[in-house]
Amino acid sequence: MAVVQIPKTAPFGDEDIALLNQVVGGATATQRAWLAGFLAGVESVSGEVVEIAAPAAVAAEPLTIVFATESGNSERLANDIARNARKSGLKPSVIDLADLDMATLKSARRLVFVAATWGEGEPPSRVAAKYNELMTADFGPLDGVEYAVLALGDTAYAEFCAVGRKIDERLAALGGKRVVDRLDCDLDFEKPAAAWTDKAVKALAPPEAARGKIIPVEFGKAAAVKPDIVEAEIVELTNLNSSRSDKETVHLALRFTDTVLPYEPGDSLDLYIENDPAEVDELLKAAGLSEDRALRDELVSQRDIHTLSLKSLETYATATGQQYVKELIESGEARDWIQGRQLIDLVSNFPIALTAENLRAVTRTLAPRAYSVASSRRENEDEAHLLISAVRYETHGRARKGVASNYIAERRKRGDKVRVKVRSNKHFRLPSDGRDIIMVGPGTGIAPFRAFVQERRAAGAKGRSWLFFGDRHFTHDFLYQLEWQEALKEGDLTRMDVTFSRDQPEKIYVQDRIWERRRDIVEWLDGGANFYVCGDAKAMAKDVRAALVRSYQDVKSLSAEAAEAAVAQIERDKRYLTDTY
Repeated sequence: MAVVQIPKTAPFGDEDIALLNQVVGGATATQRAWLAGFLAGVESVSGEVVEIAAPAAVAAEPLTIVFATESGNSERLANDIARNARKSGLKPSVIDLADLDMATLKSARRLVFVAATWGEGEPPSRVAAKYNELMTADFGPLDGVEYAVLALGDTAYAEFCAVGRKIDERLAALGGKRVVDRLDCDLDFEKPAAAWTDKAVKALAPPEAARGKIIPVEFGKAAAVKPDIVEAEIVELTNLNSSRSDKETVHLALRFTDTVLPYEPGDSLDLYIENDPAEVDELLKAAGLSEDRALRDELVSQRDIHTLSLKSLETYATATGQQYVKELIESGEARDWIQGRQLIDLVSNFPIALTAENLRAVTRTLAPRAYSVASSRRENEDEAHLLISAVRYETHGRARKGVASNYIAERRKRGDKVRVKVRSNKHFRLPSDGRDIIMVGPGTGIAPFRAFVQERRAAGAKGRSWLFFGDRHFTHDFLYQLEWQEALKEGDLTRMDVTFSRDQPEKIYVQDRIWERRRDIVEWLDGGANFYVCGDAKAMAKDVRAALVRSYQDVKSLSAEAAEAAVAQIERDKRYLTDTY
């Protein structure tokens, strides 16, 4: 069916034309003929033209929505707010904090921030520079600006929702008017965020009588419907480390039977997991609830039995009246006490009669864990591959295990089914023009780069590719070694530099290799290459960036400030891309 569009030369205002296009644009031929006849009939009555007064057009009130995201949740919520706002007479603009011009804040009359906190109270890595500018730059007062802040975080970390809190305080200090209280969301944010969105949009929306004529229609090409959680069969589960390694890194190949997830290189899969039943039994025994089978089933499959936070301590003290826990909180020592401890430590060290509801109250929803996809669909049509390092350690005299990694490494086998869902990451994509790429991925950080190499091989991309990889020992921990050697031989990978930190007295890491190869790296980047970093956010990612800044300073004889500016420009050009955790 042909789509009819009212020309802009028609004797109507822009908003009226938009309204007419909504009516006639998708109408059938029969519907258009009826409408034409109806209008002709109206004008033929008594030979006069019947004039119908059109309501005066009212411009929609603008709303600026800024998001700061690492995993994509903040961006998704920002778009949810935008959809809600359109229905309430607002004209929303959604902006990535990484792209924000601070002058925008001064001109905004209505403003919403959706900000995630990453790690120990830090902003998402890709917005760090803009966040610091927001916190420190002198761009004048925000008098007359109404705002609201939605904060995302994780109560497992001491600085829960710190970034959102600091943005909220900063906007208030600059003279902004907070129209609704900030909401601090934990991992199970969906329902509270939706309720907060309704409240915030209502507070920011103009009165009904002053609203513009807005029809909440999403323009542009309709996005493909993405499947939700699907089942996949484990067809390969292989430890890539040697038997003499002190690590266990699992290559997990999943085959989709009914629905193939539409992932792209750079995306992650959310893996839905269960707790170790033995750990659940230990917790129930300490709580005196071993006979409650329904509670046991719930704790195995639905509740997080590991995370211990200040919030869970406070809930425990309030629900049970446990005096020693109250004293721990009141003394200010609770924050230090919870470091390296889990829920079993709380229940064991501060025993008291518990009900099933008491125990539920100090847990939260068991969230899926995200793992970078280590394969390309071009080469693995009905499969997705993940790279999972089994987490095992000891603190406070107790052995600990990562929930998701050991769910796979210890309790799953070939033929088992697992549940997964795509977590899109459009900020960590291969360049569409096939330009050169430099990839830095120590340990399991190498996963997405296996997908990158497979994708470019299948697509016949002509750009050069350079991979930096590091781990502990060459003999025991060289992940996908044969694949990389084959890729180099066939020319699918142009160059590879490796380092194994424990193979010599002095520890050598990927950032050290970057410094050694600094002249070639700067040449590649000056030629337009993209630079990718995947892996540990606490140390490695920061050290790699610092090494790159030093490289520019040395190779181009720049001052420290000018070298920093050079790397910052690469980031602004979206050629320095990170996926850290």
